Amino acid sequence: MINWKIIYKVIGQLLFLEATLMFYCTILSFCYREDDSLAFVVSTITTVLAGFILKILGRKEASNNLSRREAYLVVALTWVVFSLFGTLPFMISGYIANFTDAYFETMSGFTTTGATIIDSVEILPHGLLFWRSLSQWIGGLGIVFFTIALLPSLVGGNVRIFAAEATGPIKSKLHPRLSTSAKWIWLVYIILTIGCTLGYYIGGMNVFDSINYAMTTTATGGFATHDTSIEFFNSKTIEYVCIIFTFLSGTNFTLLYFSLSKLRFKELWKNSEFRLYLFSILFFSTFIAVELIIRNHYHLEYAIRCGLFQVVSFMTTTGLFNDNAGTWPHVTWIALAVCMFLGGSSGSTAGGFKSIRGVMILKIIRNELKQILHPNAVLPLKVDGTNVPNQKRVTLLAYLATYIILFMISSFVMTAAGIDYVNSTTITLSAIGNVGPSLGIPIGPTMSWSSLPDFAKWICSLMMLVGRLEIFTVLVIFTPQFWRGR
Repeated sequence: MINWKIIYKVIGQLLFLEATLMFYCTILSFCYREDDSLAFVVSTITTVLAGFILKILGRKEASNNLSRREAYLVVALTWVVFSLFGTLPFMISGYIANFTDAYFETMSGFTTTGATIIDSVEILPHGLLFWRSLSQWIGGLGIVFFTIALLPSLVGGNVRIFAAEATGPIKSKLHPRLSTSAKWIWLVYIILTIGCTLGYYIGGMNVFDSINYAMTTTATGGFATHDTSIEFFNSKTIEYVCIIFTFLSGTNFTLLYFSLSKLRFKELWKNSEFRLYLFSILFFSTFIAVELIIRNHYHLEYAIRCGLFQVVSFMTTTGLFNDNAGTWPHVTWIALAVCMFLGGSSGSTAGGFKSIRGVMILKIIRNELKQILHPNAVLPLKVDGTNVPNQKRVTLLAYLATYIILFMISSFVMTAAGIDYVNSTTITLSAIGNVGPSLGIPIGPTMSWSSLPDFAKWICSLMMLVGRLEIFTVLVIFTPQFWRGR
């Protein structure tokens, strides 16, 4: 049976973390003397009280060891509960009165999807804008993974929690003490955020915008403080800074740490996932730039910059924009949709299918073609010198099949309900891949999703959660076997 006391204990501790984040927004709100101050005060107190109640319910549980079932349940519930309490500042302040909209916005933040139901974010006070950005920054590497670095009391269940939340089919070799590895990875994350903040500030942003855009860039989330995103600043410097740090944030953080800390830059090129990630960006950026020059008559530098910016943004599932891709040739939409599906690297803040899975799929196809010619041959599947066992290959194909099935079901339901078929498919792909923008006419890449009916927003919220937690972490909870026995 599930040990609910330890689950209450862990989630209660995590709610204190969320209350702390709200408190920072409260201070900011008071500094700007805006009308969201009371909302943050009430939200912070409510969240702290909820945390205390859960801690009391789990106070008699002395063990910190989570079973596999409990680890998966903790991770899924944490994202749901965080999003639930994250709605409070929006609803109490009155800026998002509808609970469905508030939950969608918060889930979009914590899962770093970046889709929004707010038609004009510029009407929001600074506290709420910062709350949106902060939710993405915390969600970037994972709420639970964040606590591994900060809360040694949870060490007993750390490995299972990490397995439930980590992205990608192949886990990189980390430090024997997972809390130490978490701190290394968070160090990379913080350095990227600080570097991005400085880059934006030098490029012309004010301090508030620099911090907000840096958080959503390194989290590959895409929430902005202006309706026109990065395009608002009309700055080449800012756009190139965004491209660089978005690209780095879509790279495997463990690979970044070991290659940069030891100055072994060749390690990046030796990594097959990084090569596919880099090649895909260069290929699609070049293709789109050529299309923009020929069909939209963009000049060379602008075409290259727009193509590179949008491809990196879609590939890393960030969703920031420097131009309206809805006005581009439709063939570029297909290229961007492919980028949206493929996604960034495993072990990064990016979403999508993940480039490492793309590498494995290509190798499986190559082996199958060889097997046709040589039926008796034994063909190993190796990724960067590591043999991938048959079980992981089966898991990969199951993941791909489940990804496609969920995509088809969600797209079908929304199309049947009257949503334009282009939007239905790209919205679903965007939600499950944690991308943010859509491709279409009624709801374009620069528009909010406010016109979606409520049921579609709940479907999207579920797809965001499923996509962020690598599908099976959520779906396994709905199986009868999960709740039977120990």
